[in-house]
Amino acid sequence: MSLIRLNDVGIEFDGRPVLREGFLKLKAGDRVGLIGKNGTGKTTFLELILGRLEPTAGTVDITLGTTVGYFSQFSELDGERSIRDILGDHFSAVHETQARLDAIGEQLGDPALADDIDAMTALLAEQGDLFERMDALDGWSYENTIDTVLTSLGFDETRRAAPVDQLSGGWRNRAALAQILVQSPDVLLLDEPTNFLDLDGVRWIETWLGRYQGAVLVVSHDRQFLDGVVTRIVEIENYRLQEYEGDYSAYVHAKQSRLKMLERQFAHEEELLAYEQAASAARREAARNPSNAVARRLADIKKRQAPRPIDQIITDIYGGLRVSNDLLEVVKLTKSFGGHPLFENLSFSLHRGDRVAVIGANGSGKSTLLDVLTGDTEADAGQVRWAKGARFASYNRVYAELDLTDTVGHAVNAYPDSLAFSATKKSVGRFLAMLQFSDAELQQKIGTLSGGQRARVAIAQCLLSGAAVIVLDEPTNHLDITSTQVMERALTHFPGAVIVVSHDRFFVDKLADRLLIFDRSPHVVERAASGAL
Repeated sequence: MSLIRLNDVGIEFDGRPVLREGFLKLKAGDRVGLIGKNGTGKTTFLELILGRLEPTAGTVDITLGTTVGYFSQFSELDGERSIRDILGDHFSAVHETQARLDAIGEQLGDPALADDIDAMTALLAEQGDLFERMDALDGWSYENTIDTVLTSLGFDETRRAAPVDQLSGGWRNRAALAQILVQSPDVLLLDEPTNFLDLDGVRWIETWLGRYQGAVLVVSHDRQFLDGVVTRIVEIENYRLQEYEGDYSAYVHAKQSRLKMLERQFAHEEELLAYEQAASAARREAARNPSNAVARRLADIKKRQAPRPIDQIITDIYGGLRVSNDLLEVVKLTKSFGGHPLFENLSFSLHRGDRVAVIGANGSGKSTLLDVLTGDTEADAGQVRWAKGARFASYNRVYAELDLTDTVGHAVNAYPDSLAFSATKKSVGRFLAMLQFSDAELQQKIGTLSGGQRARVAIAQCLLSGAAVIVLDEPTNHLDITSTQVMERALTHFPGAVIVVSHDRFFVDKLADRLLIFDRSPHVVERAASGAL
């Protein structure tokens, strides 16, 4: 039986369509990945199911008694209570049962009860019922359940006990995710659940969802996560829901086949339309000049020029960028936080063409290393030696310094030392179009954009910065899958070096040739990338 049903649903905002003729059914055991470009309405779709938005057409039906849990990438959790206390509230039935068992235990310990056989019998019978209830509620191990979830999501004792209001945005997100997992509702709606998690946390979530009995609808840009979790992909494309059976890899093959079929259909339709256009023109010409009725020939119809391949667009942009071979030397770098060493005596070098991924658990020092390399944080010991004239572009810094009053087009094209100054306007236009920027978006002010759209602006500025090294900290967190794929292609052809912190295994496997591994010890391990994290 379906738990949630969308029937011919349409959504509009200010007369602008977001979804048309949407049909979807979710039943227990379903694992559905919802994908689409930034701004296509994925989060809006989830809020429609939650009843926070009313459809402009069609209906959303939820079976009576179905519980729905929602995790937002922007945490809705706050307050002065700790996450441990909040999670404990979800076991109120266990607490009530335990309290009654404690009370019965005290009564049974009263010597006076020995003379009242009926009362003792009644208490023992009730105690037996309560033991069965505790078994049904899995109440004997609820504290272990809470501990397992919090440990797997990286919570130490300090963060477990701290008021939620005192947690950072990333940790609040994890706290909200912990709450949803402990609730274990009939339907899980997850909006980018892997953001802010390390690799171990992502793997644990995958395992947990593999055991979960309910239905899952997940919005995610993490392709390997989708491969490991979902059995159906729903893509929002051209305001409609397009379904594909299988995981993400199956979707890629199925969509490729579908697009080829559409291309063939389009080619035939285009040819027929060309003949139709020629015939119409011939009729008009015949009406004006009967002697010249057949002068127009079909062979003269212009063919539409095929778009240039993505790789060619990228190499056109980077063709004039010259990068030295030796870019960075890191010598015996050491940094501690709160008396705890994050890394000690770390040494490595960065050369033209290097693609280095920094991976490891949250809180192990990965982002701190990038901050030390870019000069945002000082090291306790050691040296960071940038080669003379070697510039770097820091994604975090670029994103933080975005001028919200500027337009997208001006911000990208006028960025200091940008390759946009030396490349042709046509090449820059193709490059920005490749990064999914429409003409309308280029005219928008950055302050009106979503988080994912702003991330694309910052990525575009980094890619066009003309720097020899691009430094990226979790760049895929707010990007849709298409934007991530384009960024991967651009970084592959970038002639300089890239150093990136990422928990996105698919992204790291495709890009990196070396890994710096933070394994919860201060000694960072460097090894060649295997291509299979």
